[in-house]
Amino acid sequence: MSASFAAASVAEQSSGLITLGLLAGEASGDILGAGLMMALKARYKGTIRFIGVGGPLMQAQGLECMADFDTLSVNGFKEPLLRLPALIRLYRSLAKGFIDEGVDAFVGIDFNVFNFLLEGRLKRAGIATVHYVSPSVYAWRRGRTKKVARCADKVFCLFPFEPAFYENHEIDARFVGHPMAQDITPDTGSKTAQAVALNQLGLDAQAVTLALLPGSRSSEVALMLRPMLEAAAMLAVGLQGRGKRLQILIPCLNQARLNQIQLISAGMPDLDIQHVPGDARQCLVASDVALVKSGTSTLEAMLVGRPMVVTYRLNTVSYWIARLFVSTPYIAIPNILAGRKLVPELIQDAATPEAMCQGLLAQLALHSEDSAGPSPYAQIHAVLSGGQSGHGANVSAAIGVLDLLSERNRLG
Repeated sequence: MSASFAAASVAEQSSGLITLGLLAGEASGDILGAGLMMALKARYKGTIRFIGVGGPLMQAQGLECMADFDTLSVNGFKEPLLRLPALIRLYRSLAKGFIDEGVDAFVGIDFNVFNFLLEGRLKRAGIATVHYVSPSVYAWRRGRTKKVARCADKVFCLFPFEPAFYENHEIDARFVGHPMAQDITPDTGSKTAQAVALNQLGLDAQAVTLALLPGSRSSEVALMLRPMLEAAAMLAVGLQGRGKRLQILIPCLNQARLNQIQLISAGMPDLDIQHVPGDARQCLVASDVALVKSGTSTLEAMLVGRPMVVTYRLNTVSYWIARLFVSTPYIAIPNILAGRKLVPELIQDAATPEAMCQGLLAQLALHSEDSAGPSPYAQIHAVLSGGQSGHGANVSAAIGVLDLLSERNRLG
């Protein structure tokens, strides 16, 4: 029996009270934290008290809040500097609170800078610490592995290749799986699901549907959307010559992005564009092909099973600075996971409307109904949804926390 499953068995037989500290500073962390809490309560037969900072989902699972979740919500470069004194006071207050409460372990969920500081302080005080979501050390600043190892006893990785980066450090790095891969099942992007999504959006099922994902930040939309729309206009002409019509879906995460996207889209009145409130999932399910800004959306498009072209642009100075630090040959998550180019990548000067259009046409041809063989995405999806334990991210992370408690003799 593996160590993790042995510890889990011990946990299922234990019945004492344990107190866990948790901190999530963003909505994505709140989702991870709530899933972890739910899995811990299901596997541990005793009582678990959760204290710390989290959003509404973690609070619904029983988190006792030590600070307002929104207090940690800061963006950009200027705002954190302006709020630095308040954040330092909060850090000190939380560190003291966790120590005074005698937490059996602390789990910092993503939110790297703040949680690394807190984990390091608590670890020095003798408290077992976990960092949930490894930083992207595979892509840039690999030296951060040393910092993670100094601050945490365990680090939970969402991708299977990440633990190898920690092999030379005194930290237990384990692959737990990606929660998005559990949420998106193999039938999420099926033909039936696509037909339902098209009907819900009032779209033509006979047209070619393009999901256009320029990003969620204002700066990303400003740089990416116009050339993406120009590529879509070229694609529409190309498809028209083949007797097909193009319809375009653009997700708008909030009102600010909707206003910005509508303003830019107004410059392309001949395109059939529908702006869809909310995240990208419905747009991807309804689509036949996607044009996606590099980032987590490329993983989501892959899990939904959509052919895609991945693109990215930065301002010139930021691009040349990034080149100094980026150490991966690919930027699209499907390509990084596969270790080869599954999907086209068009970066900076290569991200022309003409190149995007040709890439989209090639992807549509490659993934047509007549194409033979299984989807190249399927194997990756299966690995990500299972994690090291085979149970998925929530349960795998819970097993990891219980392992640490068992190692420290903190289970009741």
